[in-house]
Amino acid sequence: MLGNSPTGYGLAARCLHWLLAVLTLGLVAMGWWMMDLGYYDPWYYASRQWHEALGIVVWLLGLAFAAGHLTNRPPESLTQRRWEGLASQIAHKLLYLALLVLPVTGYLIETGAGKPLELFGALTLPFPGDLGELVRDITAAVHTYGAYGLLGLVGIHAAGALKHHFIDGDRTLLRMLKGR
Repeated sequence: MLGNSPTGYGLAARCLHWLLAVLTLGLVAMGWWMMDLGYYDPWYYASRQWHEALGIVVWLLGLAFAAGHLTNRPPESLTQRRWEGLASQIAHKLLYLALLVLPVTGYLIETGAGKPLELFGALTLPFPGDLGELVRDITAAVHTYGAYGLLGLVGIHAAGALKHHFIDGDRTLLRMLKGR
């Protein structure tokens, strides 16, 4: 089934979830790696282009995932405790926020000096104009620390799924793996 049911996630939600998970973790790992590259390193420019392009892809997939969540209700929660349901809602909303904010801040870092963003010479994204050094520095800090926060949220999200599976013995994790 492509769409969600009351008891499980549909194929579209499951594919988007796991694709976003892999791409996002890959982007964070690539970002860490890129921070250690010197200006004259042969990978300096290639890794930036890949990071930028995949960041745009994650932003678009994040928008699609959020839209799907709004139009295709997720399955009913299996959570028995009120605090778990609240924690889950907060964590999911923060994950959505990070998936939307991190690509935008990355875009502003690259274009904020008044140059368009070119993706492999095939696509040029416009620039908002010169944002000034202070705004670019703040944007870079939001991007960097937002990525750390995202990793923390991913860890909490994964820990919650594993807790549900191994401690509570419910089907929360299986619904995202198998859809039933």
